Formats: sequence, C-alpha cells, structure tokens
Amino acid sequence: MSQVVVDDLGATALGAGTPAEAGFEPGGRGAPRRAVRFFLRRPGLVLSGVVVVLVVLAAFWPGLFTAQDPLHGSPADFFQAPGGAHWFGTDELGRDVFSRVVHGAQLSLKATLIALAVAFVAGGLIGLIAGFVGRWVEDVLMRFVDVLLSIPALFLSLALVTALGYGTVKVAVAVGVASVASFARVMRSEVLRARQAVYVEAARSCGARWYSVLIRHVLPNAIGPVVVLATLEIGTAILAVSSLSFLGYGAPPPAPEWGTLISDGRNYLANAWWLTALPGLTIALTVLATNRIARALDGEWARQR
Repeated sequence: MSQVVVDDLGATALGAGTPAEAGFEPGGRGAPRRAVRFFLRRPGLVLSGVVVVLVVLAAFWPGLFTAQDPLHGSPADFFQAPGGAHWFGTDELGRDVFSRVVHGAQLSLKATLIALAVAFVAGGLIGLIAGFVGRWVEDVLMRFVDVLLSIPALFLSLALVTALGYGTVKVAVAVGVASVASFARVMRSEVLRARQAVYVEAARSCGARWYSVLIRHVLPNAIGPVVVLATLEIGTAILAVSSLSFLGYGAPPPAPEWGTLISDGRNYLANAWWLTALPGLTIALTVLATNRIARALDGEWARQR
C-alpha cells in the first residue's frame, strides 16, 4: 500500500514538473531577478536614483564633492566661465558656484524635509480625526481643509511667510502648511475605508478600546497612501521652497540657497549665464528625479510584480 502511495506521489510530482519548470524558484531567488529586470528596463529610474543619492550626499556631506568655501571668493577670479578649475564658473565676487550649489543643497533639502514633515503630521492628524470621529468634528475640519484648498498654494505660502518672517525654517513651515489640505483629504478617505473593514468591526465587537482600534488597526492600514503622497510631494516642495527663496524670503545673503542663487544671477544673464542656468538645471534635475522615483513607488513596482 505504501509503495502505491509513493508511486502516486512520484507520478504527481513528475506530472507537475520541477519547481523551476512550474514557475517557482527555490530559495526566494525570483524576487532579486525580478528587481534586476525591473531596473534594467527603466534606465531613467536608475539615473533618477543616482541623482537623488548625489543630492542627499551633497546635503549631508558636502565635503565629498568640494573643498572650497562657498562664502569665500577671490575678486581676481570673478565671472570665470565653467571649466576645469571651476566646474560651474564663478560669480561676481569670485566665489565658486559649484561649491555654492553643493552647500545650498543642505539648506534646500532641509527646508523641503521640514515642509513635508509639517504637511504629513498636521494633514495626517486632521484627516485621521475627521475620518475616525465623524459627525460635526468631520464637518468642521473638512470645511477648514476646503478653505485651504480654495487658496492657491503659492499665494498661501507667501501670506504665511510674510506673517512669520524671513528664514529657511519659516519658509519651510509656510510651504508645509500650504500642503496640509492634500494630506488631510487622502488620510481621511483612507481612514473611512479602513474604519468600515471587517477586522475593525471584529475588534470593536470584541470590546477593544477606541484608541486601540485606531492605533493598531485603522492607522497602520491607512497611512500607506499618505506616505506615497509624501514622496510625490517632494518635487513640489522643492519648487515651492526655491520659489520663495528666489523672491527673497529664504535665508539672508550670503547663504547659498538654490532659489537665492538663481535670483542673484538673473542680473548677469547677459555676460554670465551660468549663474542662473546651472543652479536652475540642478533644481530641475532634482525635481524630475524625485518625481520619477515617486511614480515608480506609486504602483509601478506592484504592477510589475
């Protein structure tokens, strides 16, 4: 009898084929291969990742890219075109523009991260309370969100930074508050979806406290799309911070913020185009790279799998 069972099992195994033939790879080696194929088919995504890594390294370790002081210049070297000695040329005071762009990444990225943190925390909290509590609390909070949405983000940022004053942190807070509405709406919709799930109803029927249901069941299942939205908003935040710095609301001179660099160079476009073009190209490449990575995170990898 046991021989018959063994024969049947062997025939079944032979009929099904080996794991590799059936489409499965032992040891979980399929995931790395899928990842390699995913990136090989998307060279733009790989290039975007390289750009973002370089910007992050420049923001936290600018000494890896340049040893020159971004605030010190040599008047004898003013308005030198890009070349081997100065990759991005020099400005009207003889300062190296490349070193100013590299060190400016720290200020611009710092402001971007603060803006995203403000929008993520404040907007997520508003959406979480509105979606979970409901009733009149939801009506009041969402009408406040509608008011924020009715004002263009840049105008709202300008009004806030005018009230708060100048400075990198204040610009970041203004940009973050202007982005609260989108985070609140996404969080509210996800909380409403998670609140009606079967596992939430089961937890309530078992006598779980409301805060336990909120923290253990609703929040973990609602925060995912908000995190994806934060990655999508990185490029928008960089542009908003650079725009306010361009208008003069950022760190005071001679701080090398990206928007400030473009603003300072616009007066010399006729004879020193690189003062504006190269910092502007840096901003454009960073925004395009972050948007490409965000698009890959926003379902592209999941669809590939």
